Amino acid sequence: MAAFLLGAVLLIVQPQIVPSRPAINSNAETSSQSVQRELLKKTSQKNDFKENIHSNGSCQQLPQTIIIGVRKGGTRALLEMLSLHPDIAAAESEVHFFDWEDHYRNGLQWYINQMPFSYPHQITVEKTPAYFTSPKVPERVYSMNQSMRLLLILRDPSERVLSDYTQVFYNHMQKHKPYPSIEQFLIKNGELNVDYKAINRSLYYIHMQNWLKYFPLDHIHIVDGDKLIKDPFPEIEKVERFLKLSPQINASNFYFNKTKGFYCLRDSGRERCLHESKGRAHPQVDTRLLEKLQEYFHEPNKKFFELVGRTFDWHTFVAS
Repeated sequence: MAAFLLGAVLLIVQPQIVPSRPAINSNAETSSQSVQRELLKKTSQKNDFKENIHSNGSCQQLPQTIIIGVRKGGTRALLEMLSLHPDIAAAESEVHFFDWEDHYRNGLQWYINQMPFSYPHQITVEKTPAYFTSPKVPERVYSMNQSMRLLLILRDPSERVLSDYTQVFYNHMQKHKPYPSIEQFLIKNGELNVDYKAINRSLYYIHMQNWLKYFPLDHIHIVDGDKLIKDPFPEIEKVERFLKLSPQINASNFYFNKTKGFYCLRDSGRERCLHESKGRAHPQVDTRLLEKLQEYFHEPNKKFFELVGRTFDWHTFVAS
């Protein structure tokens, strides 16, 4: 890994949008900025890294918080809701720094260049849902920052599988490409196809074990994705406390859109909803097949509950 980082190169990137809100103390150097400077020194051959400081006192810095997953767990909703807080500066796109080799070998300078401009008092956040299920990522994140605060949003594993399929299905439809039915993925030789990648992504305890090799549980906050959909404010309150943010987000920032069927956001008089690709209806699945899927997740879910010391209200079917 060191070889990758020692070979860091500076890339020319598109100009970043900088915040216009005045900083509380633009001259103060936070501990996170000190950590960033030390990391860059270690990963730059000549210590000639560029800090990308804007004239208004904001700068691009390494994230102090990463939303690591899970895919189709509600990561975009979580990021949008968290961005309501004035002390959060969020990267717009999924960076895929730690899981894509072409990105990772570019080094930390490249990673910083993907971040938004932020003020010293703000927390920079990036989300890449694939991090949670990528074996190499926990160690790489730990090597960058052992004090990283991680956010993980999970939902019912069976529902997540269906949502995973639905996203890929619609992606193919938009390109006018055929795509097999979900039954063709879930069933193989008359049995549940446990090699289906979407099923593997829902084996939370396996992936969580990998993260806990490097980070203590109190550095990983698990957001209940099912509750976030039904009643977002209490879940966001917990995230604020985990990140040690002042309580700025309140219930009035959320309203239920009856047309779309889910909560939208209200910020400074402006209202916005998630992209239309969110909240799509899942395919109809035979009840017996769905029960077989839920039964398969019964034991893995129990292992996950024991691992994290809490339970979730996920559908479970146990054959009699």
